[in-house]
Amino acid sequence: MTNNASRKNFGQTLLEKKFLTPEQLEKAVQHQKKTGHPLSEALLALNFSDENQLLILLSDFLSVPPIKVTTLNIPEELLKLIPEDAANKYQVLPISKIGNVLTVAMSDPSNIVSLDDIEKLTKHKVNPVIGLRSEIRSTIEGRYRKSLADTVGKIIQDGDVASIELIKEKKEIVKDEEILRSVEDGPVIKLTNYILRRAVEDGASDILLEPLVHNARVRFRIDGVLREVELIPRKMLDFSVSRIKVMSNLNITEHRLPQDGRFRMRIVEKNIDFRVSILPSTLGEKVVLRVLDKSQGLLDIDGLGLSELATKRLKHDSTSSYGMILACGPTGSGKTTTLYSILSHIYDPEKNVITVEDPLEYQLQGINQVNVNTEVGLTFAAALRSILRQDPDIIMVGEIRDFETVDIAIKAALTGHLVLSTLHTTTSSGSVTRLINMGVEPFLLSSTIIGVLAQKLVRKLCPNCRTVDEIDDQFREKYKISKSAVIYKPGECKTCANQGYKGRIAIGEYLQLSPEIKQIINTNCNEQLIKQIAREKGMKTLREEAIMKAEAGLTSMPEVFRTTIEDTE
Repeated sequence: MTNNASRKNFGQTLLEKKFLTPEQLEKAVQHQKKTGHPLSEALLALNFSDENQLLILLSDFLSVPPIKVTTLNIPEELLKLIPEDAANKYQVLPISKIGNVLTVAMSDPSNIVSLDDIEKLTKHKVNPVIGLRSEIRSTIEGRYRKSLADTVGKIIQDGDVASIELIKEKKEIVKDEEILRSVEDGPVIKLTNYILRRAVEDGASDILLEPLVHNARVRFRIDGVLREVELIPRKMLDFSVSRIKVMSNLNITEHRLPQDGRFRMRIVEKNIDFRVSILPSTLGEKVVLRVLDKSQGLLDIDGLGLSELATKRLKHDSTSSYGMILACGPTGSGKTTTLYSILSHIYDPEKNVITVEDPLEYQLQGINQVNVNTEVGLTFAAALRSILRQDPDIIMVGEIRDFETVDIAIKAALTGHLVLSTLHTTTSSGSVTRLINMGVEPFLLSSTIIGVLAQKLVRKLCPNCRTVDEIDDQFREKYKISKSAVIYKPGECKTCANQGYKGRIAIGEYLQLSPEIKQIINTNCNEQLIKQIAREKGMKTLREEAIMKAEAGLTSMPEVFRTTIEDTE
C-alpha cells in the first residue's frame, strides 16, 4: 500500500520520464483540486494519457502487478464481500481471498481512502492489484447487475396482489383514481428509481419511456446514440409516468396536453437533475428525461477537447470587458456546457454575473441565474430588460431565438457588458448571416461580436477494442491525413457494450473577428469569404478538427464523416 508522499511524487515521476510537460502537470493538478479525483483520473479526463499507458505507469511507480480482470472467474461468495453499491462507488472488484487477505483489482491503488474504506467494510486486509478502469467497470456491471427484465419481474413478484393483477390481468384503460392509488406503491417506486439509477450508471444523457401497442419501451441515449434497454409491461409505464409527474410537481390528471418539469435525486453519491418533458401521443404519454450530471460536465475550458489554438483564443476573448461571444451547433452539441465553462473560467467575486436560461441546467455557485417562464411573461427579452437594470458585468443568454432577444443582447454588448449566448447554426461563419437574416444590421454585428465557436461532439473510440484501420495513400492525400498517423477503427468488447465507442469529445471551429472579417461583414457579408479569411488566420474547420482527433487515435474516420460535412474551397 502506498503513502501520501509517494502519491504526491507520481506527478514528479511523470515529469522525469518526460511523459508530461510542466504545463500539462499543472493543468492536471488544477483539475484534481477542482474535482477531488485522483491525479490518474485527471490525466484521463484531460486526454493526457490513455488507460493502457496509465496502467503501465502506475504499475511501475507503485510496484503493484497489473491484471486483466475480464479473464477471471470470480466466485459468487467473493462478490458478496463487497456489495454492488460499494463496488461501483470505489470502482473495485474482489478477485481472490487467502485467509484474511482479500485481493482486489482497482484502477488506482494509490487511492488510500478507498482502500481504508474497503478494509473497514470487508473486515479483511486488502491487497490491491491494478487493472484497467473500463474493464473493472464492465465486469462489475456484468457480474452484479441483472437485466431490467429480471428486475421488473422481481419488482412485480415483490409487489402486492393488486399490482400483479393490474399488470397481468386487467385490460381496460387505467383510470386516474387507480393511478393515484398505485403511484405510491412500492413496485412503481422501485421500478422508476431503478430506471433512473441505471441511466446514471450507464452514462446516459437522455431517458425515453415510450408506449407501444402491447407494451412499452425504455431507451437510453448514450454517447449521442439511442439504445433500447428493455420492454416493460404497458400499464407499468402508465404508473411510472404518473410517478415522474408527482416527482416533478406536474398535474397527474392531465393526459391531453404536453407538460414540462424537473426534479433532483441523489444517485450513486451524486446530485442528479432530471429535466422532464411529457408529450401525449396516440398510444399514450411519452416521457423524455434529460439527465444533468454535474460531475460529468466539469466546466473546464481545457477539458472540452478543443484544439490548443481554439482554446487559447477562446480564453483570451472571454476576458474582454464587453462584446459578444456565441456558441453554435445543433441540439445536444455541448453549447451550454461550453458557456458554463467560460463563466467558470472568468468568474470573479468582484463581477456581477447574471444568466437567463430556458431551462436552467446547472446551478453555479456565486452566479445569479434566472429561469424563463413564458406562462407569466418572463421571456428572454423581458428578463434581459430587467437584467440590464441590475448592474451586470457579464450576461449569459441561454439561447437567441428571435430578433427582440438578439436586439437587446447586442445593445447590452455595445453598452459595456460581456454577453455570452448560443445560436442554432452549423458553422461559425454561418452564424453571422443567420443574425443578419433575423434583422440585425451588419455594422452592429461587426461592432459587438468578438468570436463565434461552432461545435459538435464526436464519439471516442473504445481504447480497449479499437483496431488499426488500413487506409491507402490516396485517401490520406484527399483528406490531408498525416502519413505517419495511425488511424483506428471501432471494434467490439464488453467495455463499450460492443459499440466500439465509449464517451464523446468536443470538436470546434472558433471564428475570431479580425479587422478584415469585420470589413467583410460591413460590406457584403459573404459567408464563404469570411470562412476563407478565418482559415488563413489559423482557424480549423469542424472537419479538420475531427480529422485531427482521428490522427490522435481518439475517433474513427467513419465518425468524422458522420458528424461533419466536407469543406468547400
